Amino acid sequence: VFDAAKLDAFKELIADAVGSGSKVLVFSQFVEMQKILGEALGELGIDYLWLHGGTKNREEMVQTFQSKGGPPVFLISLKAGGSGLTLTEADTVIHYDPWWNPAVEDQATDRAHRIGQDKPVNVYRLVCEDTVEQKMVELGARKREVAESALGRDTTGGKKLSMDDVEALLATPTVAADI
Repeated sequence: VFDAAKLDAFKELIADAVGSGSKVLVFSQFVEMQKILGEALGELGIDYLWLHGGTKNREEMVQTFQSKGGPPVFLISLKAGGSGLTLTEADTVIHYDPWWNPAVEDQATDRAHRIGQDKPVNVYRLVCEDTVEQKMVELGARKREVAESALGRDTTGGKKLSMDDVEALLATPTVAADI
């Protein structure tokens, strides 16, 4: 999938979501891409808010989006708005470009998964095949597996430590003395 095709897929996805009454969070890490996405939304006649690093009125924008009559799309810089916001009016999240750390994307997605959310949330990642993006997603998946395994939440079916394993790790080693 080429970038033009990715933008076309975004336009189709966003038009369908907004057309069905959804409110959508769109995350991108690149300011230039955010501008392009804003232009695409304008071409589609879709009202939106844009939160980026230079935004001064964050709280006002959040309140506007959260209001029932507010714009259906909130275009958000991953770094500027990926944490610290509660956006429970959204029921759709689109990650336009991948980030190397999946926890950052999870944190951004969690803007919609908050106390007060009463709808299921659909999450989409737009990734072009056979590109650096795909490799970033694969790297992120491996990082997630390592983190889950280290936290004892291994979802890959790997063996967890048994009590015998823990005792063996903590046992005082016996050392033979030289005579």
